[in-house]
Amino acid sequence: MPFRDDHIVHFKTLQGLRPPRPARVLAWILLIAMAIVVAFLLLVPWQQTSNGNGSVIALDPRDRVQNITALVPGRVEEWYVTDGELVKKGDRIARIADNDPNLIARLQAERAQVDAEIAATRQAMGVAQRDVGRMQQLYGEGLAPRRDLELAQIKVADYGAKVAKSLADRNRLDININRQSVQMVHAPRDGRILRILGGDNATMVKEGDVIATFAPEQAVRVVELYVDGRDVPLIHPGRPVRMEFEGWPAIQFSGWPSVAVGMFDGQVRAIDVSASANGLFRVLVEQKPGARPWPKEPFVRLGAKVRGWVMMDTVSSGYELWRLLNDFPLQYPVSALEAGTYAGSVSGNGGPAEKEGGNAK
Repeated sequence: MPFRDDHIVHFKTLQGLRPPRPARVLAWILLIAMAIVVAFLLLVPWQQTSNGNGSVIALDPRDRVQNITALVPGRVEEWYVTDGELVKKGDRIARIADNDPNLIARLQAERAQVDAEIAATRQAMGVAQRDVGRMQQLYGEGLAPRRDLELAQIKVADYGAKVAKSLADRNRLDININRQSVQMVHAPRDGRILRILGGDNATMVKEGDVIATFAPEQAVRVVELYVDGRDVPLIHPGRPVRMEFEGWPAIQFSGWPSVAVGMFDGQVRAIDVSASANGLFRVLVEQKPGARPWPKEPFVRLGAKVRGWVMMDTVSSGYELWRLLNDFPLQYPVSALEAGTYAGSVSGNGGPAEKEGGNAK
C-alpha cells in the first residue's frame, strides 16, 4: 500500500521533522540569489580605476598666483588698487617714494659733477700726452733725461686711471637714477589683485619686498592628482580620467563610468618621475579634446579641490572583489608583463626569463 500524505498525521514526531513551507521558500530564494551573485561576479565587467585627490592649477607658470614686489627701497606713498580689483596690463598699482624727495635731483647734480671731472681730466690728459711727445723729441736729441720722459708717461697713465674711475662712478649714478626713476609699480598682465600686503605711508619697504599678490585671468587650467605609487606603472600619457570638481554635484560609479552623473573627462598629460613630499606621485590631467568642457570660472577657480579616477583595464567583477579583499595591485596588461620579462632577461637584472634559465642549469 503506497504511503500517502494524510497518513503522516498519525505520526506526530515525523510530522514535526518536516521543514515548514516558509523555510523551503527561503531556501529556494537563497539558492537562486547565490546563482545570480555567482553569474554576476563571473559575467559582469568592471573597469578598474586608480583614484587620487588634487587641485586645479595653471599650466603656464606665468598664469599662477605671483607676488608683486617693490622695485626700489622707500615707502608706499599711494595705492591705486584695492583687494579683488581687476587690472589690465600696465595699470598702476602703487607708487613708492624715497624718504628724500629730492634724491633724484641730488643724484643728477652729482652726475653732472662727475661729467665735469671727466671732461677736466681728459683735457689734462691731452696736455700730458702732448708733453710726452715733446719729451720724446727732446730725449731723442739728447736734451732731456730719460727720467723726465718716464714721469710724463706716468702722469698720462694717472689721468687715464682717473677717467676710468670717474666713468665707473657715472655708471653707478646712472643705475641709481634709473632705479629711483622706476618708482611706479605696474601690473605685469591682465588679472586680479588678490591681496594688498603693503602698509601705509609710515611703512618702509626694501627692494624686493612683497607688496601685493596677483592672479592672472583666463589661465589655461590643468588638474594635478596625487596617486599611489603602486598604480603609477600602469598610468601613461593619454589615459582617460574621470573627475569630480569641488562644489559641482556628481555621482561616481567607479566600475561603470557610463552610469556616473556630473563627471568631467580628462586625459593624462604627464607623470612626475619622482614622488612628492607626501609619498604620492603627481599626475597632470588636461581637458580631453572633444569632451564636455570643464566648468569655467567662477564655478571652478584655481586651487579648487578635485577628486579623480584614472581609467584602467576592464576585468570581471569577481576578480575585482578578490583583488580588493587581498589588497593586490591593479591588473597588469599581458603586453606590459611580457615587455618587463624580456627587458629583465636582456639586461641580466634577474628577470623571470633569467631566473628560469638559472633553475634549468
